Amino acid sequence: MNLYLFRHGIAEEHQPGLKDEERQLTKEGRQKTKKVAQQLVKLDLHFDLILTSPLVRAHQTAEILIEAGLSSQLEISDHLTPEGNINNWLTDWLEPRNYDDKTQLLLVGHEPCLSNWAEILLWGEAKGSLVLKKAGMIGIKLPETGSLLGCSQMFWLTPPKYLP
Repeated sequence: MNLYLFRHGIAEEHQPGLKDEERQLTKEGRQKTKKVAQQLVKLDLHFDLILTSPLVRAHQTAEILIEAGLSSQLEISDHLTPEGNINNWLTDWLEPRNYDDKTQLLLVGHEPCLSNWAEILLWGEAKGSLVLKKAGMIGIKLPETGSLLGCSQMFWLTPPKYLP
């Protein structure tokens, strides 16, 4: 399975009276995310499913990716909130679905959660080495059998500036 981790686009800054989960994409965030989505379409990428955090900025990002034609399937998962835990996601969400090795799955979420998840899949622990920029993407090939943690391979790490 190819697992892609996509960070939400540029969002409103933290403000008094504005809950974190309600922060929306800015105009610039929408435009940049649309450009990245268009480039991913040009690269002939298509995802079997886009799974997104329920927070507004991530959900808006996922909707832009859907509108661009990168997938026709969208689901929301609380596992992808900033407090999400990869072990819970693996056991509660991924493993029961039993996807095959040809599946292309895109997760839309937040930092540092996504980078930490990538590092755990790659090295078995979060080291703080990877940084996923807003509207950037990491691609990870999950092994067909055995443990996923520390046994996966990264094949894609692109900040949005390389997908203008």
